[in-house]
Amino acid sequence: MTSLSHIALVGLPGSGKSTVGRQLAKRLGLPFLDSDHVIEARLGLTIREFFERDGEAPFRDLEQTVIDELTLAGEACVLATGGGAVLRSANRGHLMQRTQVVYLHSSPEEIFRRLRHDQNRPLLQVPDPLGRLRELYTLRDPLYRESARFVVETGRPSVAALVNTIVAQLEAAGFLPPPPA
Repeated sequence: MTSLSHIALVGLPGSGKSTVGRQLAKRLGLPFLDSDHVIEARLGLTIREFFERDGEAPFRDLEQTVIDELTLAGEACVLATGGGAVLRSANRGHLMQRTQVVYLHSSPEEIFRRLRHDQNRPLLQVPDPLGRLRELYTLRDPLYRESARFVVETGRPSVAALVNTIVAQLEAAGFLPPPPA
């Protein structure tokens, strides 16, 4: 068995990276980190406020630094990344080389159903958020798939069912010890 390394979750905004990540970390007895929360703590303001003040490019620069740091950390952990983290090739490289990447795949329509009332997603504060989600999906889905070792369909399963699916995939690939008989 390979020793357990970082597990990184990627996917569109609202695909469940933070929610599933917290439960996966709890199940595996690992620390949970959310790159967006780390960034907000460093900035002292929300990502939405930073986007409005400074724009996307400076945010992506900071995000790249944070992902590099978090994936280098010694102790294994579960890391939820921001939805756009895969846009930078350096981030994809760090994630693929240093973590087991799990893509939480959700359709734009499913995410829209979940997020339609969420005012804290800067890229969705547009007149046609479903159209924006479709654009993001078209651009990012190939990058998520390129980065991911595992793809998990989110659909409508419970968080517990998604965690079970991820754990089963990690066990089957030899990244976790098999459950006791």
